[in-house]
Parts: sequence; C-alpha cells; structure tokens
Amino acid sequence: MPLPAELPDTIAIFPLPGALLLPRARLPLHIFEPRYLAMVEDALKTPDRLIGMVQPRETPNGPDKLQAIGCAGRLSAFSETEDGRYMITLSGVSRFRILHEVEGFTPYRRCEVSWTGFERDRGATEKDPGLDRTPFLDLLNRFFQTQGLSTDWDAVREAEDELLINSLSMLCPFPPEDKQALLEAPTLPTRRETLVTLIEFALHGGEAGEVMQ
Repeated sequence: MPLPAELPDTIAIFPLPGALLLPRARLPLHIFEPRYLAMVEDALKTPDRLIGMVQPRETPNGPDKLQAIGCAGRLSAFSETEDGRYMITLSGVSRFRILHEVEGFTPYRRCEVSWTGFERDRGATEKDPGLDRTPFLDLLNRFFQTQGLSTDWDAVREAEDELLINSLSMLCPFPPEDKQALLEAPTLPTRRETLVTLIEFALHGGEAGEVMQ
C-alpha cells in the first residue's frame, strides 16, 4: 500500500519498552490489550495505516512520559487469533518528533508529530562504507555466546549493511534507553558505532543502560 505524499500530523502511539522499530525494517507484534486492539482496528481504517512506536519514560508520579523521538510503521500484515488477539507486522516508514500529546476519546494515546529532519528515512537503503565485517562479526559472535543467543550465521554474513545493522539493533537485548540511542543515530554508520559500543560494554560486564547518557 503506497503512503500519501504527506504523512499525517497526528498518529496513534504505542509506547512499548524495548521494542525498537527502524525505517525499512519490520517489527512483528502480538496485540492483546483492549486499548491496543482498538488502536489496530482504527489504524486499519486509515489510508496510511500508521502506528508510532515510542519508548516510554517511567516517572515516579503520574502517567509515563514519552521519549521525544519514535518511529512510525505501516501496518503491513494482520491476522486474528481465535480468542481475539491480533498478530501484526509494522514496516518502518520514518522517524518522527513528538510535538505534543492530543487529548481525545480514544483509549490509546495519540500525538501530533513532526517528520522534519527525517527525510533520509524515506529514501534509498543506506550503506555503511566503514563496516569491517570480520571483526564486527567476531564481536557479535562473542556477544551472542555470552547472551545464550543463536542465529543463522550464513544469513548474517550475506545480509546487506542496513538489514544487518538494523536487525541487530532491534533484536539485541538492550534496555530501553540504549534502544533509544540506536533509534536516534542519524546515519547507519553512527548506528553501527553505537551498537559496537553497547556490545563491547556488555562484554566487559557493564550494565548496558549505563553506556549512553
């Protein structure tokens, strides 16, 4: 489904800790809370089918705050289970900056957003000329071993730069604040550098959340 030339000013927001969506990547989600079931149903009725993924920021009092930058995804796959849950896939379209939260009658949160500054997200696939795969994959292998993770290493070696770096950024078990740092990286090489820093810090026994301040 093609997106409109102008992205909407107001979108539904799904604040999910640790769930990272990046442009041109895909994020599968299992939806079961009533308010988010309603969000999916409403999104399906819109021309663009956009849902904004945002990291929440917990506060001692009152409702959770939201990080300033999120990523919108188009609802590109949808199925319903027998007990009424939804299995969906979001295809990353563009990052956005939250301007303010919109009051309304929906059970889920909605925000007015700006797409300015993220035009690159809707362009061509990015390359990373500085990616040296041999040491990068060696580092990744050590990290996966310490985390008890497994993967298809042949597929990893053959993956294009953007698919490799973005998939790892989304899948690696980092805390929300580090996922946010990966989201906000302005370019693919910057995201790879951030990813390497997080992995190296984790391998040295640090808490991943202490890396990016």
